[in-house]
Amino acid sequence: MSRRCPLFAPTVAVTGLVVLAAACTDTNGLPAAGINNVVDSTSLFALFGTPIATPSAYDVTGRLSGHPLVRTDQTAAFDFAFNFDSLRRPVLLPTGAVGLGQSSGLQQASVSFDAIKVAPTSGYVFDKGLVVDSGAVVIVRSRPTGCLFGVTVFTYAKLVVVAIDTTARRIDFRILVDQNCGYRGLEPGIPTQ
Repeated sequence: MSRRCPLFAPTVAVTGLVVLAAACTDTNGLPAAGINNVVDSTSLFALFGTPIATPSAYDVTGRLSGHPLVRTDQTAAFDFAFNFDSLRRPVLLPTGAVGLGQSSGLQQASVSFDAIKVAPTSGYVFDKGLVVDSGAVVIVRSRPTGCLFGVTVFTYAKLVVVAIDTTARRIDFRILVDQNCGYRGLEPGIPTQ
């Protein structure tokens, strides 16, 4: 049963986007989703063996501000990093795997990128690297994130590895991040879940 909203909430402008601060449109009482899910293409460079100025980690919540790629020497605010393990395999590393606490998680998907419609709430790996190769599909759960309406939630994303360049020590991937607080929908457009 859907709950009714007693009033309309004011609209708030945040970094050039308009977000409804407290509309009630779903059974969980979440504000109406207002940010389009889009697929981006990006690259990360390995934590070791690449110039320090190259980004080696991804901040899922940074997608909204346009700054999701981060350098780990400048911040610890990221959700996964890229590196090669001792066997020279490419790995994605959640925060727990690099000693920053088990706050973000990764999950290898058994279906295609396009087949993932909603992020699962469990089954994530928090403390070790996830070995990937071209074509691998991974679901990401961010570290806890504060929302405008005063709750802490997780942000979810899905990615597919497009290529791994062992010479340049780089991973190329496509990623879709749901930046709508509390939503787990992983399809392009405005999420409903």
